[in-house]
Amino acid sequence: MSRPADRQAGKDAAMQKVYSAANITMVGLVRDVLDSHGIRTVIRNQFLSAAAGEVPPIECWPELWITDDGSYEQARQLVEEILRADGSPAEVWQCPECHEELEGQFGQCWRCGASRPEPGEK
Repeated sequence: MSRPADRQAGKDAAMQKVYSAANITMVGLVRDVLDSHGIRTVIRNQFLSAAAGEVPPIECWPELWITDDGSYEQARQLVEEILRADGSPAEVWQCPECHEELEGQFGQCWRCGASRPEPGEK
């Protein structure tokens, strides 16, 4: 559900903010993922960092807005997945061939070369 502060009158009425960060690179990464899923986006405050000090810094953070209300839930889910993947360590897994225990970031066993099984596979 949108908040009144996240909407503007007129042509932007269907736009909603889905993400904001101090780092423009992170906002760009999220934008690229949403764009790859067919969700059209606009970055606002991209060049507002020069106003930090005159305006509270958080008000100058770049913001990612979607242009279609109907994509809001999908966009929020994707943003949550990106943020979860960015900071959470992946689960440890066991090689199905040699039974070596491997850290979650690896997709292949270092000992025998077997690929990591898909979730639900044994």
